[in-house]
Amino acid sequence: MALVNTGSRLIGRPAPAPRISFDLRGHSAGQCRVDAEGGATIRYNAALLARHEPDFLAQTVPHEVAHYLAYLRFGRRIRPHGPEWQQIMHALGADPQRCHDFDISGLTARRLRRHPYHCRCGEHALTSIRHHRILRGARYVCRTCGEALRPGGPPAGDTES
Repeated sequence: MALVNTGSRLIGRPAPAPRISFDLRGHSAGQCRVDAEGGATIRYNAALLARHEPDFLAQTVPHEVAHYLAYLRFGRRIRPHGPEWQQIMHALGADPQRCHDFDISGLTARRLRRHPYHCRCGEHALTSIRHHRILRGARYVCRTCGEALRPGGPPAGDTES
């Protein structure tokens, strides 16, 4: 993986090759995930690669490799498309765009069900993914008031907003 080798020079240390897969579906072109042990997987959408190969190779591949290199250089606590990631994108010679503009007509995307939750300041709609994480013990808090989110809408007669 030439970009990872170039990236090793950019971050000043060896970058272990991430696992690569072409199993991503839907509207996303790519995804970089790092597990709890630091092992990385970069997933690509094979359908978008087949449709838009030159642009995909020029945009999506460096985009995801830059996420991996930014993690290795700066750690987990950076914004996904923040200045550290943008710096690496520039160093790789790529435009630091957050989203692709590929034609996605005919590609199906998974629709996530939304579940109602509330806190003292309002209602929230959590996806099935977060809802199931809560069922397994995860805890989410409101960014506005800091209160833990509770299932369902606000209690009847609750007039706080």
